Amino acid sequence: MKPSDPQKKTRPNKRSSIASPHGYRGRFAPSPSGLLHFGSLVAALASFLDAKATIDAQGNSGKWLVRIEDIDPPREQLGASSEILHALDAFGLHWDEEVLYQSQQSQSYRELLADLQQQHLSYHCQCTRAAVKTLGGIYQGHCRDLNQPKENNAIRLINQQGIYQFTDIFQGQVLCNQSLAEEDFIIHRKDDLFAYQLAVVHDDIFQNITHVIRGCDLLEPTARQLSLFNTIGSQAPQYGHVPLAITEHGYKLSKQNKATAINKHHPQPMLLLALTFLGQKPPKSLIQGSVDEIITWGIRHWSRHKVPTTQQIAIT
Repeated sequence: MKPSDPQKKTRPNKRSSIASPHGYRGRFAPSPSGLLHFGSLVAALASFLDAKATIDAQGNSGKWLVRIEDIDPPREQLGASSEILHALDAFGLHWDEEVLYQSQQSQSYRELLADLQQQHLSYHCQCTRAAVKTLGGIYQGHCRDLNQPKENNAIRLINQQGIYQFTDIFQGQVLCNQSLAEEDFIIHRKDDLFAYQLAVVHDDIFQNITHVIRGCDLLEPTARQLSLFNTIGSQAPQYGHVPLAITEHGYKLSKQNKATAINKHHPQPMLLLALTFLGQKPPKSLIQGSVDEIITWGIRHWSRHKVPTTQQIAIT
């Protein structure tokens, strides 16, 4: 699907299941805090190829969706959402349904927050990040029983699940920091912005996402998301985390680190580099091919087993 204007969405059924009747449904969910860089391309390409290389019993390939995570306006870059979509299109990564913009989901997020409050699964908290840091960086539930007011306070989930391990498609058995995974985490910020954990879980349920392929920087947040899925009572997707692209000095390629944007006017070299990074070993002759030819090769030859199991790879 080509870039398009935002489309209004109906509110989700928060209790729905993402079981097999929907088939394979993957997604790429960039934030518009900057333009796509090589690390973003690696994650997008991996999620796209894993979806399109998966064929169901009826011979249909998986669906690949794009979601713009625009719930943090102070961090957004003007025009980045549109540029991200045009870059994906230029690299042959065409989505199957209308783009979902999280900024249009506010009412549904509030309804989920209200549900959790009604079930006594959340509470208001006045503890700042700095205060938590002085106590070792792990929140100790200080405000859980204090009945703090709503005004100028965050909302935390009462984390009864505490999931700290899961099986990853690429990384195998993953063990996260157990204390961090078990803490009551923030689902609504004191500045009245929705927390990432709440929005991402809500929208994976809303879009019936069955597989989440993304970078290893999100391994630990996955544990919290699994806990929230269980709290809500919805089946979680299967997760697969591909290696992070880092600089030779060990820094993650990221928008915050002002990584160089990918060149949408000459995408072939970067596409081949991303395929190589993912262990797929494309032939050198493909440099003469079109974007569609490279993507077609990638779908036909995609192998999960070839993806490196390391959590990061330095590029030069």
